[in-house]
Amino acid sequence: MRYDTIIIGAGSAGGILASRLTENRDHSVLLLEAGPDYPTLDRTPEPIRNGLASAGDVIIREGHNWNFTATASPTAPPMYVPRGRVVGGSSAINGQIFLRGAQEDYDSWADAGNDLWSFRNLLPSFRRLETDSDFHDDFHGDAGPIYCRRFPREEWLPAADAFYSSARDAGYPDCPDHNNPDMTGVGPVPLNNLNGVRMSTAVTYLTESRPRLNLTIRGGCLVQRVLFDRSGKLPRATGVLVESDGETFEVAAGEVILSGGPVGSPHLLMLSGVGPASQLAGQGIPLIHDSPGVGQNLRDHPTVWVEHRLADDYPKRAFGIPDQVCLRWTAQGSDLVNDMILFATPYDIGISEGGSREPTGEMGLRWRCRVNLAYGAGELRLASSDPRTQPDLDYNLLSDERDVARLREAVRLALRLAEHPSFKGIIGDRIEPAEQDLESDDALDAWMMRRVQTGHHISGTCKMGPDEDPMAVVDQYGRVRGVEGLRVADASIMPDCVRANTNQTALMIGERVAELIAGG
Repeated sequence: MRYDTIIIGAGSAGGILASRLTENRDHSVLLLEAGPDYPTLDRTPEPIRNGLASAGDVIIREGHNWNFTATASPTAPPMYVPRGRVVGGSSAINGQIFLRGAQEDYDSWADAGNDLWSFRNLLPSFRRLETDSDFHDDFHGDAGPIYCRRFPREEWLPAADAFYSSARDAGYPDCPDHNNPDMTGVGPVPLNNLNGVRMSTAVTYLTESRPRLNLTIRGGCLVQRVLFDRSGKLPRATGVLVESDGETFEVAAGEVILSGGPVGSPHLLMLSGVGPASQLAGQGIPLIHDSPGVGQNLRDHPTVWVEHRLADDYPKRAFGIPDQVCLRWTAQGSDLVNDMILFATPYDIGISEGGSREPTGEMGLRWRCRVNLAYGAGELRLASSDPRTQPDLDYNLLSDERDVARLREAVRLALRLAEHPSFKGIIGDRIEPAEQDLESDDALDAWMMRRVQTGHHISGTCKMGPDEDPMAVVDQYGRVRGVEGLRVADASIMPDCVRANTNQTALMIGERVAELIAGG
């Protein structure tokens, strides 16, 4: 069978694209996902369904997660990188933080030659995807598929209330709405969660569109490569080679869209012959188009944890509750507004991103200190021609001294806030950093280089840009340069990371590319 469009990856952007494109009943879509598909909420595993019972690093790992490993910095141990492998993608397993990013983020994309992606142009897409239960104005949606809420202060856990009080007393303004482009300071975190249910694209967009006869959703399908017809002036994508249940077969399409995320999409491009020619030759992959930017420009938010033990009588119900409060501010001497963010959330001490995967029952408070817009960038490189072998991921975090200085500022701020009287009876001894790590800036920098890790916001590995940018992989319509009939639509096309958790931006990209396709 031939489809009008094949979408590879049923995650944040891919799920929305499939839903929006099939609003045209004459347009057929095949949505392929490597992980399982749970067509109804009651058939969805509880840790995926219940967003209040499992934090972002305590979700089901086996069968629902790509479980990548990566290099964070030259002195850090191997880093664990979770990415969703299930219909809904990472939106089905994440921590549900529903931050948009700064207006300046998107305007900088436009200034770089992507004029259709200014904040003014993107605001309708942001509003279209959400129903915000707390704010009703020109910046927020009221009829979108994804529900957004904030914990009211009367529901805050003691650590969240203490965090808010300490930040206010330190001089940071109250911020009731972190998605208002003019606000900064400390306040409640917007979350895409309704009555405890994680509002993934599987639960929202795809639930609404599943009954359509022109939409076919298939889980358990590993796409090995995109197929091309090379008889024309430019190679044209004609379909995909898929493996499912031990069988390999071809599926034809008028257009193929990669929505595999910032790891999956550049990986599949290179497996298909689109990427840096030297890398493809090294793996014996026939070259379709030499695109040097594929896998480059890997962006993320450098993050380290300051950790304290919790007091013995701190309520155990804190475990698994999403982030309730965050602080955004502009680093000293920085010209990037709101380039820093800090969270303080109870966690099980035994759980670490790269180590233990099981809770121990001993609770701690984890201050997540994060550079919210980094200067440094890493790369993704092809490790094998086997699609089951993950690419090499080098995040190259803290490679820029400006990132080091700002993260150091965030760590010292967390340490200062932890001394506020509001934390008396809530936290106990500090676990990390140790006293010797705080003796000097050099000692603290060395500790950060050992402990730095992903903010879980990888992006930029297939960046969009104008014709004159040799590293641009796609144009601002998501069309892959140098070939026809192939697009990329997910967080990999972001020219730079945004000053926020990236899931809402990935959702917006699905909405925006669908709109651009519909508009011709």
